[in-house]
Amino acid sequence: MKKQYFSIFLLFFALMNCETSDAQSNKNSKTENNKDSLMFAKIYEQALVRGKCYENLDYLANKIGARLSGSPQNAAAVEWAKQIMDTLGFDRVELQPVMVPHWVRGKKEVAKIISSKSGATEVPILALGGSAATPFGGLVANVVEVKSLEELKNLGKEKVQGKIVFFNKAMNPMFLDTFDAYSDVVGLRAGGASEAAKLGAVGVVIRSLASNLDNFPHTGGVRYEVNVPQIPAVAISTNGAELLSKLISQQTDLQFFMEISCKFIGEKLSYNVIGEIKGSEKPNEYILVGGHLDSWDVGQGAHDDGAGVVQSMEVARIFKALNYKPKKTLRVVLFANEENGLKGGKEYARVAAEKKENHIVALESDAGGFLPIGFSVGAKGEAFKKYKAWEELFQKFNVFKITEGGGGADISPLKPLGTVDAVILPDSQRYFNYHHTVEDTFDKVDKRELELGAAAMASFMYMLSEMK
Repeated sequence: MKKQYFSIFLLFFALMNCETSDAQSNKNSKTENNKDSLMFAKIYEQALVRGKCYENLDYLANKIGARLSGSPQNAAAVEWAKQIMDTLGFDRVELQPVMVPHWVRGKKEVAKIISSKSGATEVPILALGGSAATPFGGLVANVVEVKSLEELKNLGKEKVQGKIVFFNKAMNPMFLDTFDAYSDVVGLRAGGASEAAKLGAVGVVIRSLASNLDNFPHTGGVRYEVNVPQIPAVAISTNGAELLSKLISQQTDLQFFMEISCKFIGEKLSYNVIGEIKGSEKPNEYILVGGHLDSWDVGQGAHDDGAGVVQSMEVARIFKALNYKPKKTLRVVLFANEENGLKGGKEYARVAAEKKENHIVALESDAGGFLPIGFSVGAKGEAFKKYKAWEELFQKFNVFKITEGGGGADISPLKPLGTVDAVILPDSQRYFNYHHTVEDTFDKVDKRELELGAAAMASFMYMLSEMK
């Protein structure tokens, strides 16, 4: 009997010990959550009351402006960013050399729809970045309309030879995330010219990748295949695309005239701008936050990606203002040449691999300075759960979701090194009103939304720093 009572006592003791352990664990968890919530509150106060990112964006957008790789404005932006970082108290600020393509747009593009019934109607276009020029005096040819690369291939060489191909596929309004709609059509802009050239086309016109109807064409990069003729490639405004499609349906021998004078000059020296705060406990583990400093040569690059640039720098400013020393080494990286080459991201990853640097997580802001609604993290299964556990904490500050996925063009070259990629998710509904257009200007950025994004990013980087 004594042995039986002893066994019961041991079981009771174990259960009590387990309950005490669970209670202590829950208490520790609550203490951690309270500590993190207090830190979040301090971060948000810094961003919203004493923030500098809107002021910095004002200078970058209005004083420097569009910053295409290789341009004088891009060089000015590099120097400006370095000076700002020098004032933030980084342990180290570095300009990392990168050779970037130098393409220039030339004089203002001209395009006309030529109808034997209604005469010539001018429509707004922009040359796609990296496009070849038209012959001197312009190019005129009959135009054929398609909605996909498959439809183009089905037409065959006989119906495409000597013509201008018009890719007229609208962004799908049924995608709730407009970036999904963009992904659905961006392949036409990138690869349409080479596919058309293989069938003997003399030029391509791409319906602008926009989520609304307006008169502002959207530029963006074109990728020519090796050993395929490089034919002129332009984007037409969505209103212009609607008109062109309507007239094609009425007249089968409709012609299109376009004149663009862009050219590729060669390569030019630029830089990734890097600021570093050495980690207090794990200096050899890197957490990165950044955006790309270059922009297209139209508009001011305010949302794409001026917002991401100033928000990333604001993360470091907030940490310094709060006297918070990250446990892991924080890198703020402003990448060169995202728009037409990704040379900055590739060079950064090459050097990181060469130095055997251990980048744990990289966070990018490259979706505009709109209201932040969440984060997407490139981790799966059990590895993702630790990030998902932060969701409740972020929801207290109206950042509602942490999802699987990741992304970010500039940080993508780090993924083969084992780095988890992450992006901030602003509300996407207005982004493609401005993306790659003359409308991407400072006045389109809301101060409070920009600051809320910076606060969310700083909070995310704080959690990465504290993460076990």
